[in-house]
Amino acid sequence: MLLVLQIIFFICIAGLAHAYLIYPFLMGFWTRNLNAPTQFFSDESEWPHVSVIMAAYNEEVVIEEKMKSLIDSDYPKDKLHIFVGSDCSTDRTNELMSDFAKANASIHFYPFTQRRGKPGIVNELAADAITKFGKGAEHVFLLTDASVILEPFTIKKLVRHFKREKVVLVDSNMLNIGIQSKGISRSEKQYVNAEVRLKNREGLLWGTMVGPFGGCYALRSDYYHEVPPKFLVDDFYIAFKALEQGGAAINDLEATCHESVPHDIKEEYRRKSRISAGNYQNLQTFGHLLKKPFAPLGFAFLSHKVLKWMGPFFILISYICCGILAFSGNILWYYLFIIQSVVLFGIPFLDFILQKLNIHLLLLRNITYFLVMNIALLEGFIKYINGIKNNVWEPPKRGE
Repeated sequence: MLLVLQIIFFICIAGLAHAYLIYPFLMGFWTRNLNAPTQFFSDESEWPHVSVIMAAYNEEVVIEEKMKSLIDSDYPKDKLHIFVGSDCSTDRTNELMSDFAKANASIHFYPFTQRRGKPGIVNELAADAITKFGKGAEHVFLLTDASVILEPFTIKKLVRHFKREKVVLVDSNMLNIGIQSKGISRSEKQYVNAEVRLKNREGLLWGTMVGPFGGCYALRSDYYHEVPPKFLVDDFYIAFKALEQGGAAINDLEATCHESVPHDIKEEYRRKSRISAGNYQNLQTFGHLLKKPFAPLGFAFLSHKVLKWMGPFFILISYICCGILAFSGNILWYYLFIIQSVVLFGIPFLDFILQKLNIHLLLLRNITYFLVMNIALLEGFIKYINGIKNNVWEPPKRGE
């Protein structure tokens, strides 16, 4: 019995270590001498038509800056159209968007009067864009969020890769702004930066980038699949459907855009728990890919996503096993249990006390952030098990 508990403990620790340490190291090592392909569109007549697809709900704080960043793009104006759907916004979003649509014929605005959730909005906008401009390699979607601000060159940097027929999805490089010592913004920035690097290396090595961030990415229109009702994480579903078809998904570090980073851990916890419930929906949908764990896509999916989604279970099970072993008479397991207890409970408590004293230590905050986000994963799993009732969303607080 004790041997079984030890084996289970080390399996859990190995799962966490592989997801957060070993896999990122391997990807860095395997891509150390690789350079990104440079087969791009050269003549302006080659550039495909681009339809910007964006759902918005109560985004009056950011919508003007967002629309100006799209309008000011250096992409050929006659090949760029913007489709925006408002999910029954109750602030000034509809008013502001109506003004933009009146002033610019390339903007198509849909003020929906019933809430239907972001995936439902995106499905309708994509269908309308295909009706207007067709489906194929000559028509690319730019799927983006209202809070993500593009540089003038961002769209061109993303779309240039579609010169390679194999490439069907290109993700941007999300840069966080508004970093503060208090709150979780520094920890969130480190996490986002690490994810961007890892996704870039996956795309560089295999063309199997495991899902875009969702805030700004380009997709060939003929690889778009309608997101099922009640799905919460549309970008992952869309990306994996494209990968299932054999297309390549990559990340371009030069295609930069920026978004304000969250500070409030409660607000980020709410967002992450919602995303987590959607993660398990996608695991159910694409779990068959794990049948080939040593194929590039299966290995990347398992290493980058699935093991992280299992993180809260690894933490909980390893702690229980360690506790039982600690009181079985082995002094080494007793000390290990003490160390685990300090990490899981002592450090977050100490970080909380220091925050009250306006002392912000990044290492402690990172550990707290990691543990809280794993609790959010666990809550998301419970939501998933209980059944997702709808996929309408509330945007995080803006302008803080």
